[in-house]
Amino acid sequence: MTAINRPNTAQVGTIVWLGSEVMFFAGLFAIYFTLRSVSPELWAEQSDKLNITFSLINTIILVSSSFTCQAGVFAAERLQARRTGGPWQFWKWGTVEWFYATFVLGAIFIVGQVYEYAQLVTEHIGFQTDSYSSAFYFATGFHGLHVTGGLIAFLLVIGRIFAAKHFTHKEAGSAIVVSYYWHFVDVVWIALFLVIYVLR
Repeated sequence: MTAINRPNTAQVGTIVWLGSEVMFFAGLFAIYFTLRSVSPELWAEQSDKLNITFSLINTIILVSSSFTCQAGVFAAERLQARRTGGPWQFWKWGTVEWFYATFVLGAIFIVGQVYEYAQLVTEHIGFQTDSYSSAFYFATGFHGLHVTGGLIAFLLVIGRIFAAKHFTHKEAGSAIVVSYYWHFVDVVWIALFLVIYVLR
């Protein structure tokens, strides 16, 4: 009798949920472009105040976290929870170490975003200053909340690994599900960066 291989319900559920998140961010993009189309002069004036170099560095930090996250997934797939070598032998790291690195990079991104908000406020660009500032803070702020949620998820997965007596496919599945979410968040930010900082 042949066994039936069913898809992992958590992974399928996560993919379906991310589909709804795509629609959510599509709505934010629609708001941004609609407001931009009716106030092109305002957009040109306010977007000149953005620190593109700083944001590019922050973007590179976040995108690099996708690579550390995926390295943690590869470790999870071979059921390697923790490092098998020295702390600086990253090629021997397990899921825990790679996810710690991902958490740090993501946290640096959030700190950078908060710093950017503080700089914009000194430029008199607050949340309710005008339609540009509202669109900017809505889009980047909601993304920042999603990144923060991802950071919490990484801590939960790491805690689950430490709590488990043995690292099994169940723990590996949790790591993979979180990676889906994190890669999605990174891709969304790339789109936001191109639209808000690069597109003129």
